[in-house]
Amino acid sequence: MPLLPPDPPRLRAILAHLDREIADNETITVYLRLQRDAVQDALVLAEHQPPRRPQRQPKGAGSLPNFTPPSPKSGYVVQQKRTPTGPEPALIHMADCTMIEGTSHPIRADEARAALADPNITACQFCRPDTELGIDLA
Repeated sequence: MPLLPPDPPRLRAILAHLDREIADNETITVYLRLQRDAVQDALVLAEHQPPRRPQRQPKGAGSLPNFTPPSPKSGYVVQQKRTPTGPEPALIHMADCTMIEGTSHPIRADEARAALADPNITACQFCRPDTELGIDLA
């Protein structure tokens, strides 16, 4: 994602647009939520810093900042397993679960609750995120 503007009004406009897109496009919801979270984080930083004048960069000097996704110690993650016969149902895990296989993606508690309401997504039977979230799946 390109470098975000530093001022709250433009960040709010971007955030509102992303919220509309999330509501309209269920197939790309996860991707848009990741973008939305990055904008919210930038907005929090922008609101806690004094206003500054943007510095002009020489032409061709635009480079993207380094980004390392957070590795959550607590929280929830979603894991999608692919097999030769097609994808298996996604699994929701606690972030520190030792049964996570392959690549997983961090999600918020509200996203985990919503995902567990989907019949194609199941809770890990080892770490039991549904119990942690107060959901009775029985």
